[in-house]
Formats: sequence, structure tokens, C-alpha cells
Amino acid sequence: MSRGLPHSQDAQPSWDPRTEACQPVLTRPGPGRPAEGGDPTVRPAEVRRVGLTELLRSADEFTALVSSTPGEEVAVLEYLMAIMYAAKCVPPTPTDWHHWVDTAHSLEKAADWLGDEPADHWDLFHPQRPLGQNALLAPFMAANGVGPAQLVIERTGDYNQFFDKVHLHDPEPLPSDAAFRAMLTQHAYGLGGRAMAKADWLGPQLTYQAVGRLGARIRVLARGRTLGDTLRLNIMPCKPADIGTFNYSWTDGRTGRRTFHGRKVSRLPDGPADLHSFLGRSILLRPVLVDGEVMVDRVLRAAGEILDPLAPVHLQDAVLAPRRKDGEPEPLRPSEDRALWRESHAVYAATHRADPNLAKGTDLYDRLAGLHDRRVDLTAVGLISRQATATAWVSDTFPYVPGREEQLSWAADEGSKICEYAAKALYAAATVARDEAYPNPKPADKTSLFKRFHAEPDLWAGAADHFSYLIAEVSAGTDAGDGPLAEFGREIHALTRQVLRARLTSLPPGGRGMNARAKAEQKVKRMLAGPSCPPYLKEPPRD
Repeated sequence: MSRGLPHSQDAQPSWDPRTEACQPVLTRPGPGRPAEGGDPTVRPAEVRRVGLTELLRSADEFTALVSSTPGEEVAVLEYLMAIMYAAKCVPPTPTDWHHWVDTAHSLEKAADWLGDEPADHWDLFHPQRPLGQNALLAPFMAANGVGPAQLVIERTGDYNQFFDKVHLHDPEPLPSDAAFRAMLTQHAYGLGGRAMAKADWLGPQLTYQAVGRLGARIRVLARGRTLGDTLRLNIMPCKPADIGTFNYSWTDGRTGRRTFHGRKVSRLPDGPADLHSFLGRSILLRPVLVDGEVMVDRVLRAAGEILDPLAPVHLQDAVLAPRRKDGEPEPLRPSEDRALWRESHAVYAATHRADPNLAKGTDLYDRLAGLHDRRVDLTAVGLISRQATATAWVSDTFPYVPGREEQLSWAADEGSKICEYAAKALYAAATVARDEAYPNPKPADKTSLFKRFHAEPDLWAGAADHFSYLIAEVSAGTDAGDGPLAEFGREIHALTRQVLRARLTSLPPGGRGMNARAKAEQKVKRMLAGPSCPPYLKEPPRD
């Protein structure tokens, strides 16, 4: 690829995501043209790239967005919903919401509104009001701009080196569509910590980045059969007077935008349009022309706006879990130690426990429960980070069928208890194996010896598929107690013994090792037959 030069003010480029192919999508398969003299063919699904206007106008022709990460997909869906709110293409009441979902209400109104918007509102490289950005950073770009990899959450390391060895100042440009989607992801999921900005630019608070509004919790989306279905399922009923203000850019004339002098100032959103387009970062992109294509070769990134604690109406998807210290509920957080499927019992519990702080029908799960004769997948997404560095995106999907809430919640809860107890038994067995095989270890070796015999990680890895099958069976209509839970218990019983045996093969040979193996296996056997063992786990493994 040949290198280009940054555009001057006299030749300022423009790039409009409404019409530019900014998002890959998967089309729906459908009937194709019949072969000559033959039967009609089936048109396979394919990946296309479209702009925001077509995304909305043809939303029911697309199965889903095609995104590089789960977080990017969430960020784009959030932005599309912000546009729907701004266009007043939203059901005003829960009753209207059900009608919209049942009749696949057209999103044409949002597409028309977007297409009629002034062009300078949607220009990614507008000199005074760049879309989604803070033009006040422009004076500092030439001397301080860094490589565009700094814009991509999962590529940012310690500000000097990236995970994929791309240096901070590497000039490899980023396509405008990828930069646009990465910018939306930063606004939603940006990590906390110091920014590569200087206090004398716009004020000392510019360097302190807050965690993005979705960066510290699990976001749950109801996924439908098409992109349009997904958007309708997740849009919150809202009266036109309450939609709030759409955020075009930092310098779009909105009053009350924070400054970076003095104390840190946060605010509440004035409605869902404001919330879903919230500018969680100050970002600026520098365009460059490469082989006739407008790309991004330098970026600046710093602190953005900060949200006050949100009211329940703005956290309808949040799955609440008790805090470890005081037991008060808080939104479920992603964890590198627990796969998301292990939290499915909390997700399913939310589906049949309406939020008492919200009116009937204004809670997401309450609305979903009112749907008839259909399945909805609940997709949970989170970002795991460590010391302001992204570690991994986590995502999982849980089938949900209205009317099956109690059965699904029971199956998930019992399945979780079965696995947790089996893990507890393996912990005890590993302790026995270590203490019998190495009765007098060095203190520094005790932890490593324990990990050598501890089969819990192998249990969780092996249990995931069994758990998915359990939930699939129950969602398909089988009562959890009529067979699925008993079968799951037998599988986990067998898996527990299997992973323990595999770990114990590393015991030293001879009598001490044989004695350690026998006592560890006996420990598990006793625990799996004891009074505290979940009933379904007590079933012996199938021959």
C-alpha cells in the first residue's frame, strides 16, 4: 500500500457513514433465480457492506451485523438505536412495542430521517464538528497524534507496545469504516486510566479517562431473527417528548458539555438518544488519502463525558448479582475466572423477576415475557481488563422462550449447583493428593503442587457443552426434571471422576503415589454420595 499525505484544510476530505459502506452485514438466504428449465434455486447468505441508512431501511433483509468483536457489534447496535430514538422511530408504549415486534414494524422512518439530515452533521472529518469527535483537540494533532491502533481497544497495550507488536507510532493507516466502528466501541467500552494527553491542552482533567458506560458490566441484548427484529426487541418504549438529545459531536452546540478545568463533572442523560450516543471519550481522527481511499493515519484520545449513576429505566438489560461484601445487588460484571455460561442462572432469574422500580411493561424482561410462540436468544457481552489493559472480550448466548422462564431458571440454577459442588469435591481431592504425596513440601511449592492435582479448570472446560445441551433441551419444551437434569448430573458425575484421574497420573510412582491416588478418589466418591451433594449429581455415571 502506498503512503498518502494528510489532507490540508484546503482539501479537507469527507466521509459519511450514512452512505459509505461502514458496516458488514450477513444477508438472509432466499429464493434465487430458477435455472433454465429447472426449479428455483436458493440464494445463499452472504456478507455485504452497507451504510447506516441502508442498515435501517433494509434491516429485515439482514440476519445480523458482522463485527470483529462482540463489543463492536454492541456499540454499533447502540448507535443504531440512538438514531431510532432521535428519529422518533420508537414505540411510545409497551403495548405499541408488542405490536411493533409482532408485525415487524418498518424502520423506514428512521432511515428517512437519517437521509434527510444535514450532511455536515454526519461528516467523520468535518473540520469544526467531526462526527463523534472532539474538534478542540485539533491544534495538538500535528505534534502529538499517534498511530490509529491506539483507537482499537483490543490492540492498545501499555501505550508503548501493542499486543500484536504494532508500535505506538506505526503509520499503518486504518480504513475509515474500521476507525468509525472502533470510535463507537471506545465511547461505550473505553478503559479507565491515564490518557496520552497533556494537562495544558484543554485542562488537567483531560488526561483522566473514566471507564466507559458498558466497560464495567455485562450488556445483555435480545437477539431476533433479523437485524430489524433485534433492534425492535431492544428498543425501549418512549414518548416523543422524552427521547433526549442525540450527540453528533463534542462541538455540536449542545449546552452543558463538560470542560476539563476544575473538578470532574458528570451528568445524567436527558433521554435514551443521549445515552446511546454518549461521548465517553474525546477522540479526533486525522484523514489521509491512500490509493484514492480516505483512511485514518493519526488519532488523539482522551477523557470524555462522565455519566452519573443511571436510573433503573436506563439499565433494563442489566443482570443483577449480589456484591461480595455487603450483598447488595449490582450489575453483573465480566470475570476472567468465570465463563459467562456459569452466570446463566442469574440471566434466567432476571427473565422472571420484573424490576419493582419500573412500571409494568417498561422492564425489558417483562416485555419479552409477553411475547408468544417464539424464541429469543439473550446474548451477554463483556470486556475483561486488567490494569487499564483489555484482556479479552467475553460473549455467550442463552436461549429464552417466553413461558419457560421458571423451567430455564431452575435448570440453570440446578446445573450451576451441580458443577459448583463437583468443583468443590475436586478442590478437596487435590488437597488430599498433595498432602499425601508430599507431606512436607517447601512452603513456596505448596501452591504449585496443589494446582498440579487440581482438576477444577478441566471440569469447567468439559462441562460447558453439557450445560449448553441441558439448556437447549429445556428451551425446546422438555421439563428440566423429566430427564435433562438427571442426564446432566450423570455426565458431570462421570466428568468429575475422569478429570480427577487425568490429573492424578502425575503422582509420583510407588506406594506413596498409589496411596495418594486412592485417598483422593475416595474423597471425591464420599463427597458425591454425601448429604450435601445435589440430588442429580448423586446418580452414578452411565455404563
